[in-house]
Amino acid sequence: MEITLLGTLTLMILGYLVYALFHPEQF
Repeated sequence: MEITLLGTLTLMILGYLVYALFHPEQF
């Protein structure tokens, strides 16, 4: 469970960072 949860959080964080990089005008 811990590995799955950690992986999910990592993917969420990476996805958010990539989205922020490609949409800087919204931040």
